[in-house]
Amino acid sequence: MSNKNPKLVVFADLDETLLDDAYSYEDLKPILSKLLSMDVSIVFCSSKTQGEIEHYRQKMDVQDPFIVENGGAIIIPKNYFPFSPACSKQTKKHYIIELGVPYALIREKLARIKLETGAGIVGFGDLTAEEVAAETGLPLNMAKRAKKRDYDEPCHLHWGNEKEVLAAVEKEGLVFVKGGRYFHLMGGSDKGKATATLKDLYVKAFGRTVTFGVGDSPVDMPMLKAVDVPLLVRNSSGGKNARLVVWRNVLRLVTQEAPGEPAVSVLAGQRSTLSYQTRTSSEAGPES
Repeated sequence: MSNKNPKLVVFADLDETLLDDAYSYEDLKPILSKLLSMDVSIVFCSSKTQGEIEHYRQKMDVQDPFIVENGGAIIIPKNYFPFSPACSKQTKKHYIIELGVPYALIREKLARIKLETGAGIVGFGDLTAEEVAAETGLPLNMAKRAKKRDYDEPCHLHWGNEKEVLAAVEKEGLVFVKGGRYFHLMGGSDKGKATATLKDLYVKAFGRTVTFGVGDSPVDMPMLKAVDVPLLVRNSSGGKNARLVVWRNVLRLVTQEAPGEPAVSVLAGQRSTLSYQTRTSSEAGPES
């Protein structure tokens, strides 16, 4: 299957990227609506659980596949692609490609890591839904969804030697990566591996495909390295408009055309996240 123009796909983190620190996306609604009206696919690629992401997909009217728990699994709606993708399991509505380590095994390994290091590591599995809500600012119903995890454990390291913890994590065959709000204990995959796997499916379905990535934290870096056009949200130095500036740049790149070819096809060769984000932000200016 081929198109005259490439299929455009935006892989987007949620927290501090599409959602602000109050879990709102009101300021980005017009941009999101414009992208969807242009048949740009919006793939949420987040640390959030399937239940959490399905909540936001419904609110934003996004129908595209999504990546849960930092690459733990890819969830593809049935009949989305013109073929049935190879998958680990399927439900009535979805094909599920599992890439990560099962949550129960992560919890077992975490218990051994805490015993070996004596570190004060507290994960979502150690908290009640009410405690998760109080700690994160999530409504209780969303905190309950956040606790229903399958592949990834958000953690706080309250005390202990971080180097010893990282060594113990590596010994258990896991990784401990910093996200926007938490460390994440996971294994078997990351956002980059999941993004690359889903990209291949888009190419198989649509032929020429150009992918964007939008993220803000170290856990997003594998995703940003896997896409053609990476954009980094610099919340620490970009101020309260950092998200808006980057998403306006996404829209500008999607709608801008070069003679005979979409501009994004030219920009796809520019793979340096930091230099690319700095260049587009400076071009856009503080209000663009």
